[in-house]
Amino acid sequence: QVQLVESGGGFVQPGGSLRLSCAASGSIFSIKRMGWYRQAPGRQRELVAAIIRGGNTSYADSVKGRFTISRDNAKNTVYLQMNSLKPEDTAVYYCNVGGSLRYPGDFTSWGQGIQVTVSS
Repeated sequence: QVQLVESGGGFVQPGGSLRLSCAASGSIFSIKRMGWYRQAPGRQRELVAAIIRGGNTSYADSVKGRFTISRDNAKNTVYLQMNSLKPEDTAVYYCNVGGSLRYPGDFTSWGQGIQVTVSS
């Protein structure tokens, strides 16, 4: 089993910055993909950013140029640096990690969700 612990959310004014962290633990053999999704009230969950084992990254058009996803393989941790935040970034952010367990099989695990609120 894999557990994810998220931290770093909170309240910030437009134009401000936050950094989200997500640490994975458990019987992990390897991590192939780490990403961040978000869901605002009344809206579907959407992919914000993702990073694969080789280091390639992908971003939603709405956050490109403002958000940066990174990882620390030694700590099994993924980060989302959010700059120039806008009110429309307000949502619950969910970490997602996929990879292989120490026994045969793949896994996909979700964090509990962390609130990010951008408001004046």
